[in-house]
Amino acid sequence: MRKLPLIGLTLDAEQPGGYSKLPWYALRQNYFGSVARAGGLPIALPHEPELAEAYLDEIDGLLVTGGAFDVDPALYGGGPAHPTVALKEGRTAFELAMVQGALKRDMPILGICGGEQLLAVALGGTLIQHIPDSIPAALPHEQPNPRTEPGHTVEISEGTLLARLVGGMRMAVNSAHHQAVERPGPGSVINAVAPDGVIEGIESTSHRFALGVQWHPEYAVDAADQRILDGFVAACR
Repeated sequence: MRKLPLIGLTLDAEQPGGYSKLPWYALRQNYFGSVARAGGLPIALPHEPELAEAYLDEIDGLLVTGGAFDVDPALYGGGPAHPTVALKEGRTAFELAMVQGALKRDMPILGICGGEQLLAVALGGTLIQHIPDSIPAALPHEQPNPRTEPGHTVEISEGTLLARLVGGMRMAVNSAHHQAVERPGPGSVINAVAPDGVIEGIESTSHRFALGVQWHPEYAVDAADQRILDGFVAACR
């Protein structure tokens, strides 16, 4: 019997150049390390939508990672794509199949950055396509300082799963996004908000653990970041 919960992490996909002359997958080491520190056994999930159910049969939890791309507005009725929108259709198709399958199984899900946005869409929510065009005087959510440093704070909503995990009502977070959740879907709630009102986290009230955060807790810029990973892996046991 396996002793450690098996956690599937979605990969990013890159076009030829740099590492390889052929298309390749990529993911930062700290994603895997943060799951391992939390007591999970992390594995990578290549983008094969037809294998989504087979992957879900094997894993105990799903971590949907971030990346420099956007969810197709057609998936949430967002209208024409903003000029800044960049798509990775193969990745999104796979991740959406995984998230939808995990939700049906009530399997624990943690969505990080773009993974939070995809989780929101899978739960019936909508997105802001470009924060600077939608929110006057917005913070620089594409922070100029390194991702290993905090960019701003967030207020945690009382009574949420996130509040129980982090044990407080405020966190310092890093910030690497130009889109954000506009409205959480039915059966979902907002669990974190930036000082400018941008939604920084959502969670389902209809599942035992379906949590999304807009920042990157794998960098551990706040003492509470690892608690999010710890709580996720604990839910996967």
